[in-house]
Parts: sequence; C-alpha cells; structure tokens
Amino acid sequence: MISYSLTADDLGNMRFACSPLLETVTSLWALRWPERYVLHLPWVKRTRDLLAHLDPADVTVLNGLVGTHHGWLPDFLAPRPVTPLPDIATELDQVRHTAPAKAASDIRAVNEGKLPRLGNPASIASVLERYWQLAIAPHWTRMQALLEADMLYRARQMAHDSTVAMLTGLDTQARWREGTFHVNAGFGLRYDVAVAGRGLSLVPGLFVPGTICPVGQDEPPTIAYRARGIGTLWDNDRSPAPQAISDLIGAGRAGVLAALNGPTTTTDLARRLGVTASAISQHLAVLNRAGLVAKARAGRTVLYARTEIGEQLASQPGGAKH
Repeated sequence: MISYSLTADDLGNMRFACSPLLETVTSLWALRWPERYVLHLPWVKRTRDLLAHLDPADVTVLNGLVGTHHGWLPDFLAPRPVTPLPDIATELDQVRHTAPAKAASDIRAVNEGKLPRLGNPASIASVLERYWQLAIAPHWTRMQALLEADMLYRARQMAHDSTVAMLTGLDTQARWREGTFHVNAGFGLRYDVAVAGRGLSLVPGLFVPGTICPVGQDEPPTIAYRARGIGTLWDNDRSPAPQAISDLIGAGRAGVLAALNGPTTTTDLARRLGVTASAISQHLAVLNRAGLVAKARAGRTVLYARTEIGEQLASQPGGAKH
C-alpha cells in the first residue's frame, strides 16, 4: 500500500495526462502473460507475428526490460509526462537523457539486485522507438481517443461529485482517509509519500492491471490506473443497424450511430466503417443536431458519443448490438 499525503493545494494541482511511452512499456506485460490480458488477445496475436520481423537483439532487450522481481518495469522507462498529451518523441528523449546510474539502479531494483546487459538509456530508447513503431503506433489514434475519453470522464466526475470520489473510483482498493490517499500498488509495497507541492499526476493506462506507481519516495508522485472501456478497444466488428432505424435516418447515419459504442473520434469511425472522414463528419453533424450524438473536446481531440436518446434508438430490437 502506497500512501500519498495531500494538502488542499496538492488536490488543486492534480493533473491528468496520457502517455504513449507508458502504453509501450506496459504492453510488454501483455506479451509476456497473455492469459492475464484476455481483452488484448487480438493485439497480442498480431504483435507476436510482427515481432518475428524485429531484430532478435531488440527482442532480447524488450524481454529483459520486464524484471524478474514480480515483472516490475524500471521506473525510468515511464517518466512522469511533462504535458497532458506528450508525444512519443518527447518521452523517449526523457529516457535517453536518464543518468546511467539512475537507469542501472532502476534495472537492479526489478531484477533482484542483478544488472542484465540491456545497453545504456539511449540504446534502450532506440529499441523502444522501433517497438513503438511496430506494435503501438498503428493503433495509437484509437488508443489515445479512449485514454482522453477516460480523462474527460474523470474530470466530469471530479466536477459533479468531488475530487475524493474521483480518486477512490480509480481502483476498487483505493481509499481516502484524513487527507491521505491510499493505493494498492501490489506485491507488498508499503511506504508513505508527502506530495508537498510536487504535484500528483494521474495517468490512465490500457495495459495496467490496476493502480501502479513509481517505486520510491523521491520519484515524482504519479499514479497510473486502468482506463475505462478497454473491452471496446480491439472490437472491430460491424453489425448491420436495425432496418427500422435505417429507414428512419438513412443507412449511413444508422451505421455511424451503431458504431458509436464508446467515445470515438471522426478518424477512428472513418477507419472502422471504411468511408471518408468528411462523410463521417457530415453524418455526425446531422446526428448531433438531432440530439442523438453529443461531442466533447479532450485536449486536441473531439470525441463523439451517443446521447441517452441515441442509446435507446441504437438498442432497438432487430439488429445486433456493438
């Protein structure tokens, strides 16, 4: 259990961020233990096939990054995001500039005191960059949309309910007691951290099993937590919309409405439905004016989702649900 002591100022300075590098390194867990990541099995299968085309030396480094001590990852591989929506180049640059002594210490910490030969931080960052291009980059638009939708949900929860309600909703074992936020980071970790004006960053993740945190009181206070809606991430099935809805609003708009099974971008809908982004935009504009679809901005991305009326219409008998 890790306990974060938070003052009123600390609560006011909390910030959300999503991290392409966090997704890159934590995805290694899904490749190592696919039986624990059933929702990601479509991605695991495709990625394992692609890894056959990666340099065997790179695969050796990637396998070595998952520590022997409970499968932990060295903290320097997932630095705290410096902006709410950092790009992978910025985060990899942070890894490249990690002090070698810090990197070696983190690697030893997750390998029961041993120091496997993985290379220096710059060479490790290069391996991760090649792995990112192969395994994560082709899916990043969709992944980022889901992560931003989660951040939007948490921000609304914080505004509508309270900051404490939002925090305790991050994990079933999270607790708030007398100004201290307790999270279960697993494997018997127990220490107290005073945030003390350093800021607490909350980072949604698609491959994290629950709440995970940097190991050590001197690390920047950061909590990565499991994002909502992961079950829809690799679902590319397209089922026909009910005929009655198609007759009412047209087959194209009915297909868009049926495909909106979670907050989604125009680009992702276009890819999934096999039509142009401009056509999707026109359909979404009509559905939005009719009150069937709502839109919200999360950072630089506009997300669309069905309204309550849209949900009722899409769930009418006569067609498969998404």
